[in-house]
Amino acid sequence: MTASSGNLAKTPIAHRKKARNLLVQALYQWQISRYPITAIEAQYRADNEGKIDWEYFHEALTAISATSDSLDESFTPSLDRDISQLNPIELSILRIGSYELSQRIDIPYRVVINECIELAKKFGATDSHKYINGVLDKLARQLRDVEIKARA
Repeated sequence: MTASSGNLAKTPIAHRKKARNLLVQALYQWQISRYPITAIEAQYRADNEGKIDWEYFHEALTAISATSDSLDESFTPSLDRDISQLNPIELSILRIGSYELSQRIDIPYRVVINECIELAKKFGATDSHKYINGVLDKLARQLRDVEIKARA
């Protein structure tokens, strides 16, 4: 997993939530504009003050943009439509969820799914949170089966 994975307990939840909110927006901008990810990150750091988990933001933004194809491949079998038909917000949120489920095992799968549902409610179309929930639930059963069974 990641070198910063151990910092989760030290990071206030509100700071991580703010970072995820910015992450959805930054990934959306990256998908639409194809500007360099470093320029987008610099813009978000300059435009946003306050208590934000910048370490997580940097790590996730960099990893998701670099591995977007493999992240997409991980959840594509759970889609009921072609990936090209997803709107950019749904795609961004699914990439965040896929990244966290596969690379951030320090974040419980239920937290990953819940956070992505909340992002979809905030940024997505009506009822997109239900779609996000269904896709990530299937993905979690593949990637986090041991964790899910341990909770049962």
